[in-house]
Amino acid sequence: MRVTNGGVKRTLAVLAAALTFGAVAPAVADAAPSNGWNDWGCRPGAAHPEPVVLVHGLGANDTVNWFFHAPKIAAQGYCVFWLTYGTGILGPGVGGLASMRDSAAQLGRFVDRVRSTTGAAKVDIVGHSEGSTMPAYYLKYNGGAAKVAHFVGFGANYRGTTLGGLDKLAKALLTTVPGLDLVLRTACGSCKEYLAPSAFLDDLGRGGVHVAGPTYTNIVSKYDEVVTPYTSGIMNEPGATDIVLQDFCSSDASGHLSQAVDPNVTGLILHALDASYTPKCTPFTLPL
Repeated sequence: MRVTNGGVKRTLAVLAAALTFGAVAPAVADAAPSNGWNDWGCRPGAAHPEPVVLVHGLGANDTVNWFFHAPKIAAQGYCVFWLTYGTGILGPGVGGLASMRDSAAQLGRFVDRVRSTTGAAKVDIVGHSEGSTMPAYYLKYNGGAAKVAHFVGFGANYRGTTLGGLDKLAKALLTTVPGLDLVLRTACGSCKEYLAPSAFLDDLGRGGVHVAGPTYTNIVSKYDEVVTPYTSGIMNEPGATDIVLQDFCSSDASGHLSQAVDPNVTGLILHALDASYTPKCTPFTLPL
């Protein structure tokens, strides 16, 4: 396989898109609201008995991924909690880099803390991108299914990504550039796990991603430029609800990153958590 400069640049562009959240995190975090979540004195009420745990995507952190959706979820009367997980050599503000197996264990400890502190028997989990993949592993293999009532993933990804057709190039670089594989495993263990076939994805998909217990809702966009094909986020399994944004709202042009600020995603999340909430279609054009 011939590796061209143009191909390398395209690969780096796609990877950069996946890490955009981490790059802008400090600026957005400074401007983000600072109340309404991670209030360890919050106690769930009868209307919403499960606290909501928000799980960010690859290269993001708690604040930057959730500055839009979190206050809207909290405003509906939920106790809302978030964490930054899987940090590494890029510092505490960039998460999701560790192996997803390790991050699933970290998520499990956080869920147990939320349950213990609030007195809730179960939580709800809402995740973006890797925040769907990694929690799905937690539910399946780390005992999470018994502790989670509703699971919602948007920009969901359960089968990895072709990087817009550049997965073969990425694999070629890993095998031909000396030391690159070790660097990637050290700097971003989850990145390699997303390149199918991988042992992680094989384990996650074996016998189906969905497990009995929680309700599963998967939200995807046909314009997703990071999770390709976007159908990697569709479970098509009994007990799971799969939603293509454009089927719900034809005037939604959200890509992958912009689902973090998409009001239609907010509405679908709230409906998944409580069926009595009616989401509305809002024209949205931010194809990022």
